Amino acid sequence: MATLYTQQSTNIQKTWGLMAGFLVLVIFIGWFASIYFRNQSILYFFVLFSLGMNFFSYWYSDKIVLKISGAVPVTKEQYRDLWNTLENLCISVGTPMPKLYVIPEQAPNAFATGRDEHHAAIAVTTGLLTILDKTELEGVLAHELSHIRNRDILVMTIVVVLVGFITIVSDFMLRSAMWGGGRDNNRDGRLQMILLLAGIVLAILTPIFATIIQLAVSRKREFLADASGALLTRYPEGLANALRKISAYPAEMAKANHATAHMYISNPFKGKHNVGFMAKLFLTHPPVEERIAALLSMPQ
Repeated sequence: MATLYTQQSTNIQKTWGLMAGFLVLVIFIGWFASIYFRNQSILYFFVLFSLGMNFFSYWYSDKIVLKISGAVPVTKEQYRDLWNTLENLCISVGTPMPKLYVIPEQAPNAFATGRDEHHAAIAVTTGLLTILDKTELEGVLAHELSHIRNRDILVMTIVVVLVGFITIVSDFMLRSAMWGGGRDNNRDGRLQMILLLAGIVLAILTPIFATIIQLAVSRKREFLADASGALLTRYPEGLANALRKISAYPAEMAKANHATAHMYISNPFKGKHNVGFMAKLFLTHPPVEERIAALLSMPQ
């Protein structure tokens, strides 16, 4: 049976796997570019670039995500009820209290970020604080705290930065090929055509690759965080009611971003709730109806 510790171990392994895959992909692109431009130093640059990006994403990706979302840090005096609710939850499970942020956004939503329990943050929108009562807010915070405790956020946060830089690299290849850099009068144009095709393929596959990596934090982990959060509060109805209110809000988040959508408790992009089997395969979140049903079926 899976436990908190096995979930943590799995997510740590998954993180190293993602970072290793990024390293190999960028080095391969650097190797190909060094052959095309006949400059071995390009390969060395790409190796250093890949290592640097892995280091940067591990240590600073949470700050990037918070910046992208427009989150601002808050104090206990500014949001006393919010602060006290999170603090009480952390005390009950013996977890260090994450840094607390608020996003000036009317659409209700929340997410957690950071690399571990000692370097974590939870951000909620002002709209969430407006529409939820105390038990519902407690359910949402318990859900995000569960993501932190099982280290789902380690994978989710690093994904945002690595996918972004893969996009930049693919764009570089495509532009280099279209500009015809590195050619000389004596070279066969076939290598130029290969680089152009490789750039086009990467440009097309990058969005698909991004989606697949985002789903590395599978929809099952949302169910797990729902269940863990409900066990923490001992009141599944609180989170169920919160999800119902969040999903019923008619508008998208103003700063919604596809790169960070999988981190939120609910998809910040509004769409159809009843989706078919194939569509479900590419959802970053399980359908809200299924999450609510699972919560309400939990034993009291």
